[in-house]
Amino acid sequence: MKLSKIINTQEEIEIKGITSDSREVKSGYLFGSLNSDEYVKDAISKGASAIIVSSEYSEVLPEDVIVIKSDNPALTYAQAVAKYYGKVPANLCAVTGTNGKTSIVDFVRQVLTKMGYKAASIGTLGLIKGGEEALPSPNTTPNNVALHKQLKSLAEDDFAYVAMEASSHGLHQYRMGGLTFKVAAFTNLTRDHLDYHKTFEEYLDAKLILFKQLLSPDGTAVLNADVDVYGKIADVCRQRGQKIISYGTRGSDIKLLCATPSEKGQKLEIEYFGQPQTIEISQVGEFQAMNILCALGILSAITGLPDDVIHYMSDIKGAKGRLEHVADINGASVYIDYAHTPDALENALKALRPHVKGKLHVLFGCGGNRDAGKRPIMGQIAHQYADVIYITDDNPRFEEAEDIRNEIILGCPGAYNIADRAKAIKTAIQSLETGDILVLAGKGHETGQYIKGEIIPFSDHEEVAKNI
Repeated sequence: MKLSKIINTQEEIEIKGITSDSREVKSGYLFGSLNSDEYVKDAISKGASAIIVSSEYSEVLPEDVIVIKSDNPALTYAQAVAKYYGKVPANLCAVTGTNGKTSIVDFVRQVLTKMGYKAASIGTLGLIKGGEEALPSPNTTPNNVALHKQLKSLAEDDFAYVAMEASSHGLHQYRMGGLTFKVAAFTNLTRDHLDYHKTFEEYLDAKLILFKQLLSPDGTAVLNADVDVYGKIADVCRQRGQKIISYGTRGSDIKLLCATPSEKGQKLEIEYFGQPQTIEISQVGEFQAMNILCALGILSAITGLPDDVIHYMSDIKGAKGRLEHVADINGASVYIDYAHTPDALENALKALRPHVKGKLHVLFGCGGNRDAGKRPIMGQIAHQYADVIYITDDNPRFEEAEDIRNEIILGCPGAYNIADRAKAIKTAIQSLETGDILVLAGKGHETGQYIKGEIIPFSDHEEVAKNI
């Protein structure tokens, strides 16, 4: 493809590939220098014909290399990738927020598939096409090239709908730049990723990129009316002329009136675009009820068939590792949940409490080289809402795992401290009695532990299976 077709230049050279990783550069490639200009010379030595750099770049380069300077090289690169790969499915929707993204895009995919459409979801669980098994991805939001390769392949396979998770990292780094969404949703904003964004304001600003730049001006924003930042997000959307569907206990379009727990789920009484409706779902907890409402808003907007989509909500299954019921052992139940933030852990424990006839057990840890401030807070939450607490290792990364556990235990000094996660799970399961519930929190669907630069195979699901 000619360079002039994918970027604003008069140059007509042929581009044979595009990447932001200098290790992948081949002859004739366009290289995007996004985070540091130190890899530019490496890319050129490997045959890059053109490079995207920051406006401040001043190095003298070979005359046959075309230099494209940009005030926002990440966005310029993203737009170039989008044009290079071209074809994407017709109906794109995205979900952002601290919690709920994975469940919501999974719910949307499930309903669209049940309705007979070819639909896929992209996010923390990977790429899921229709009812197929997930194809794992290392990132919630894949890098630009990986994402566009997936979207182009889906479009060529006649997939009409794709629901995507929009992480704050992915938005801030413009991994979704160059895409236009018909529907975008916002779930909530709680403590997470402050090691990266530093402040809540920066964290929110990253989320707002979805509505300010990527959601079509004639698109629909599905917003949680119960969160403090609802007004700010709604103002952004109104200024751009976007339609708003609000949901939640304060929602004006999809309003949660009552959620009644049942043995393995709950009954939701809602007001749905002015009409009373009752939905029986298999997911537990108010936060899952909110996820269902958000999915309903997305589905009604993207299909234009609100009366049809609601009939499918009772049939959907929970996403893997999202407050997932995985076993019944000697009259007790075991759940696995991805909760790795204070808010998510609190939501999971509060969701399960109405179903507990004995004691509520929780097992969790915290990730290393991430926001350390949340560790004692999560300990306090466990102390407040659980009866029995096991503190163990999550993904220590390059930190000392013992130090992480000790920081968590500051908030729950009576907790069991067990380093080996497999041993901790075994111990917790063996302690269960009739009527108890155990939730294994933090890792969810993950199949590895990050320890000292290595990924060690590990699955909470497999450990539970070993101890049944």
